[in-house]
Amino acid sequence: MPPQRYRYLHFDVFTDTRFGGNQLAVFPDATGLSAATMQSMAREMNFAESTFVTPAESHNTSVRMRIFTPAAEMPMAGHPVIGSTFALAREGRIPAGAREWTFGLNIGPLPVELQWREGELGFVWMTQRNPEFGPPEEEVAPVAAALGLTEDAIRSTGLPVQQVSCGVPVVIVPVATRAHVDGASPDPRLMKSHPVFYLYTTDRTAAQDAATVYTRMFAPELGIYEDPATGSASGPLGCYLVHHGVVAPEKARTLLNLQGRKLGRPSWLHISIESANGAISRVRVGGESVFVAEGSFEV
Repeated sequence: MPPQRYRYLHFDVFTDTRFGGNQLAVFPDATGLSAATMQSMAREMNFAESTFVTPAESHNTSVRMRIFTPAAEMPMAGHPVIGSTFALAREGRIPAGAREWTFGLNIGPLPVELQWREGELGFVWMTQRNPEFGPPEEEVAPVAAALGLTEDAIRSTGLPVQQVSCGVPVVIVPVATRAHVDGASPDPRLMKSHPVFYLYTTDRTAAQDAATVYTRMFAPELGIYEDPATGSASGPLGCYLVHHGVVAPEKARTLLNLQGRKLGRPSWLHISIESANGAISRVRVGGESVFVAEGSFEV
């Protein structure tokens, strides 16, 4: 059989500027591809993640979508959902002016809300699962060693290292200053205990931006040494900040996360955490995306 062509769209996600944010390849019609071939294509593309869209498999979803890093398939992820929404709107698959869309992911249905500007998609919110909190890590030393930090950089915050999941488990690691965030030098050999480490600070000393939190993400076990923007970790981070009283619930609907600056790809992730009767009731992460290029694979 002759090879078949599969188009992809390249978007930069969680940015309004080309060559910022997190790169994403979206294959808007992946019908006929096996999971093994999708994985090979994602490895060849070598972005943090690539998405593959096929027809819906259930009545309560709009499309089915699978998400792959260069090394593994993901149950859900943030920048692939946001970027794929922009891609499908560009393709006309999502009608102009539509307010809602639902992706069928490996974790089940995941809804997004769309905001339009002069007929063009301008902003997308994704709703994540409500958080699941693991116990605080008892030993800080192994985490500090894995991230190339001193124990004091973590302990001085008075906050725990803790795993939180809104669909993907993430180890939240608080540090005292932005200098500590930028100075982290992870050792992948020491990071096998958890797939995703999310390093953050609320320090704004000498900051000249509007960010509530400043972050970096490392996931070498998933084939991503460092990620410029991680929506699946931003939801858990927002929940962590509310849970531990770092951010008051009434202020948690407008959190702004700056990630990727160390990589030269600044990314702006909007976080909205809603609470009811003392418990987190809704988790959303949102942002913008910019079209960069398109191409095709022969397989």
